[in-house]
Order: sequence, then C-alpha cells, then structure tokens
Amino acid sequence: MSEPSGSPLRHREFALYLAAQVCESFALSMATVAIGWQVYSVRESPLDLALVALAEFLPLPLLALPAGHLADRVPRRHLLLLMILLDLAVLSGLLAVTAAGVPQVWPFFALAFAQGVGSALGAPAGRALLPSLVPQDLLVSALAQRSIGLQLTVVAGPAAGGILFAIQGELVYAVGIALAVVALVLVLSIRAGRMPVSDGTADVGDVLAGIRLIRRTRVLFGAISLDLFAVLLGGAVALLPIFAKDILEVGPTGLGLLRASAPAGAFAAALVIARRPIRRRAGPVLYTVVAGFGVSMVAFGLSRTMWLSMVALAFAGAFDLVSMVLRATILPLVTPDELRGRVNAVEMVFISASNELGAFESGVAATLIGAVPAVVLGGIATVAIAVVWWRLFPELARVDRLDDLRPVSVAPG
Repeated sequence: MSEPSGSPLRHREFALYLAAQVCESFALSMATVAIGWQVYSVRESPLDLALVALAEFLPLPLLALPAGHLADRVPRRHLLLLMILLDLAVLSGLLAVTAAGVPQVWPFFALAFAQGVGSALGAPAGRALLPSLVPQDLLVSALAQRSIGLQLTVVAGPAAGGILFAIQGELVYAVGIALAVVALVLVLSIRAGRMPVSDGTADVGDVLAGIRLIRRTRVLFGAISLDLFAVLLGGAVALLPIFAKDILEVGPTGLGLLRASAPAGAFAAALVIARRPIRRRAGPVLYTVVAGFGVSMVAFGLSRTMWLSMVALAFAGAFDLVSMVLRATILPLVTPDELRGRVNAVEMVFISASNELGAFESGVAATLIGAVPAVVLGGIATVAIAVVWWRLFPELARVDRLDDLRPVSVAPG
C-alpha cells in the first residue's frame, strides 16, 4: 500500500469515487423536488406523497440482502455502475412523463419503484467500496469528506431543482441525465478497490451473515436501530410540499429552499466535523444529537414563518449529519472487510426504512390527523426514542474514542 497522504482527495481512486457520488446525488436531489411538486399537484393528496416513498422502499427488503452478498463476491464497481444505469433510465422516464404532461400519479410510483431497485442493488457495493480506496488511517477523513460532498449536493440540488422546475419542468430531468452520465464515466475510470473476498457456493447463511454480525455487535445494532426509529418517527421531508403550498404558501421555489435548509445545516455541521472531529464521548454525543433532531422537528411543525421553518430544518439537518457521520464511522471500523457489503446492505435497509418508510408513515399520519400534528408528535417521539435507547444500549452510550474501535471477529455459521 502506498504511503498515506494528508488528504484522501490526493488518492486518485477516491477522488473519482467522490466526484461520481456528488454528480449522482445532485441529479437525484434536483429530481426529488420536481417529483414531490408534480405528485402533490395532481390530486393534492398527502397519501400520494406517501405512496411514492413506499414504492421506492419496497424493493429494498427483497433485494438488499442478496445484493449485499453479491457485493462481497463480485467487483463492487460493477454494481455501482448498474445503479447509475438504472438511475439514468428513471430520469429519462421522468423526462418523458413530464414532457407528455401525463395527468396521473401511477407513472411516478412505477419510476420510484425502479429507482428503489437500483439503490438496493448498488448502494451496498458503493458504501463497501470506499474503505478500500484510501489507507486505513485516512478512513475517518474520507468518510467526512464524502459526507461534505453529499451534503453539498442536497443543499444545492433542491434549490437548483426548484429554480429549474419553475423555468421549465423538463429542464430538471435533462440536467439530471447529464450529471448521471458524468457519474457513469467517472466510475468507469476507477481501477482500484478491493476485489471480491468471498468465493464458493452461496447459501442462506452467507447471505444473512451481515444480520448476524449486527445482532451480536451491540454498539453497531444500537447505532443503526437508533437512527431507524428516530427518522422513521421524526422525519418530515415527504410533507414539505404540503407546508410549502398550504401552510407557508411559498410555491415551488420556496419548496426548493425548504428542501435545501436541512442539507444546508448538515453541510455546515460536516465542515465543522472535518476540521474538529468528534474525538471523545462519541456515544453520548450520538444520543444528544438524535434528541436535538426531534426538538428541531417540533419547532418546524409549529412554525408559521418561512425563515423560522428554514432555521428549524437547518438545525435538524445539522443534528442528523452528526448522527450519520458517527454511525457511518462506527460501521466500517467494527466490520471486517469480507462482510462490509452484507453489513452495509442491512444498514441500507434500516436507513431506507427510516427515510422512505418514514415518509410513508408521515403521509399516512398527515392524512389522518393533519400535517402539523404529524410533524410535532413525531418530533416528540424522537426525543423519547433517544431516552429509551440510552437505557437499552448502554454499550453505545459508553463509547468514547472512535479510534479505539476494532473489527469484531467473524463467528462461523
């Protein structure tokens, strides 16, 4: 292995990987704003927003675990390429639907399902690929820089998507297609990265090895499940079109700004963490930021002014970013490389359950009790989850220095 440099970006393969991730994330972030506005405009139904999120989530429980096993058996770069190709197809379909002016929501459901398929197949491989692109002592810095890059895209992406959609709906998807093509070329240029480490005939035990590792590693299980339930109950992203149109009355451009507010806070937090990493009391910090996320969502739900709503979302994004970086750092540090694809697949199911399934829960709750009560009660529930998890997973609360974490041994069977 080459001598470690001071910055992960000085390693060519990581720089290509990060640039590809940024392009792909920017394209999808722009498209998300347009999709939310178009779907809600058809029938003005919160349930339609929930169903789009559910359609994107459904492939994950079916495909993520086999895909994670595949990521430990074939070159991970190939699965990342497959995901980008499927995203290209989805963006092209969205462009066609928008250009045709289809006054129905079912095409958006179908395309969301297709995007979920691509994410289920490629995301575990993409996450597992990163640790093999930089020296071990630069892994934490590489994860922080990836977080900064992705948060930058979800800050600028929604705002750009709102502006482009206000100019012409088709323009959002055309730009997204161009960015996805760039991402495809960048991934094709990657030559390094660990090759498959598993061989032999796959069986159910091999596929479920990631679940077994998480189940018996209390620190990892606590961190992943905490994020699952906190965002599942406390997230409100799927309801932003309702707040933009009916409560704050700020239109599609305002929706883009609302969508960008949480990522803006996350981006600011990522810059701080990159300069001043969390070196001590990592476990208590994780519980604190999850509770802070819940408090921020309560403030957003109660707000009736645009600037206060944006500030609340920015704080929520900052707290969520710190939680995500801590979790994303814990996972590769305690997971052996030969299981990273499968463990990342399980984590992705948890994350997507908290995001897409959480969006479905938010839409159903908004249909039953209204958008504002759904957001406020969800934020209160998130604070309660942080308190309960502190008692359920004291091992996580006792984590101090992340650098002290080591890969756990792989038990047979």
